[in-house]
Amino acid sequence: MISFPKQLAVPASMALCLLSSTFAVRAAASDTSALFSDPVVATGKGFEIKRSQVDDAYLNYTAAIAARGGSVPETDRTEVRSNLLDHLIVNKILEQMATPEERSQTKEQVDGAFADARAHAPSPEAFEQQIKASGMSLEQLRAQAVEEQLCRRVILRETTNHITVTDAEVKKFYDENSTKFEVPEQVRAAHILVSTLDPLTHEPLAADKKKEKEKLANDLRARALKGEDFGALAKKYSEDPGSKDKGGEYTFPRGRMVPEFEAAAFSLKTNQISELVETQYGYHIIKLLEKTPASKVALAEASPRIRDYLVGQAVKEELPAYTAKLKAGANVKLMDVAGSTAGPK
Repeated sequence: MISFPKQLAVPASMALCLLSSTFAVRAAASDTSALFSDPVVATGKGFEIKRSQVDDAYLNYTAAIAARGGSVPETDRTEVRSNLLDHLIVNKILEQMATPEERSQTKEQVDGAFADARAHAPSPEAFEQQIKASGMSLEQLRAQAVEEQLCRRVILRETTNHITVTDAEVKKFYDENSTKFEVPEQVRAAHILVSTLDPLTHEPLAADKKKEKEKLANDLRARALKGEDFGALAKKYSEDPGSKDKGGEYTFPRGRMVPEFEAAAFSLKTNQISELVETQYGYHIIKLLEKTPASKVALAEASPRIRDYLVGQAVKEELPAYTAKLKAGANVKLMDVAGSTAGPK
């Protein structure tokens, strides 16, 4: 994998995000809005935003901060709510500008991303736990992602036409950030895991049960050494849900796996099968499929992503003026809690 920094590891449509990940909130009406007064706090051409939507956005924002061990200082809360309202307003305007084709493409993109995330999760339970940790349902997260990506798509369409990045600018960035394009040594290896953990409690098995697992692992290794298809054995017997359906395969650099597993994988020769390797998860039989030495991504290969990143940076610089123009064109007005006009935003 290319070791781009986080902001380079995504296309401009992600990098120039109008909403930061913590501001990417779903403007869903609160369940309490039917019981209490829910005044309109902002209007514009074709839309209005109610206080409950800002409340929900604020709750999602503070939950995201709390998940990272932080909190919103009391002195910042008014400004945070104002920023969230501003983002909700701009999102409403951008959504109205989206074409049917953009809506369809965005939904397909998001559905594909969620399917990929589910497929690459260590287990279905781990995927569900990630969803639960967000504080939203799967459908709410999917709707939020569609909204975010649709707005970004519209921004790209509207702002990138006049932006050009020259070959010289791309090369300059490549030369000045050379370490970002280094690819570490990595291996492609397959393994069969015979777990020594109880499948329900995830606690270590009793000694007699562990002995049975060790015998099974030795039997599987012997079959692999005799020439049985390693991938087929992994698919049938491996207890690693993250790789068994792929024939036990992983591709990884140093520092990615548990130490015992990593040390064994990097010490093997191509097509060599390891002795039993015991880790906290159980017994592993590892087969090295390919070892790739450290290298550097060539300029020609890196150029499209660098160009995309530089375009994204240029767009980000223009966003304040662009969004101000959007709000002026949409005749945006803010209301006080009584519903009277407080002036344009």
